[in-house]
Amino acid sequence: MRKFKKLYCWDLGMEIVGLVYKLLENLPSSEKYGLRSQISRSAISMPSNIAEGCSRSSSKDTARFF
Repeated sequence: MRKFKKLYCWDLGMEIVGLVYKLLENLPSSEKYGLRSQISRSAISMPSNIAEGCSRSSSKDTARFF
C-alpha cells in the first residue's frame, strides 16, 4: 500500500474539499439535499479515489483510480 497522505495531489484534493465546503455555506438552505449534496460528494470523491487507488496492488489498478 502506498502512502497517499504524502502525495501532493491528495493534499490539493483535500484543499479543494475545504474550499468547496466553505463555498457551500453560501448556498440557500433549500439546496441542502439537492445541489449542495451533489457538489460535496463530487469534491470528496477526488481525494477518496486517490486513497483507494493507492491501496491497490498493481500499478494499472492505481492508475485507473487516479
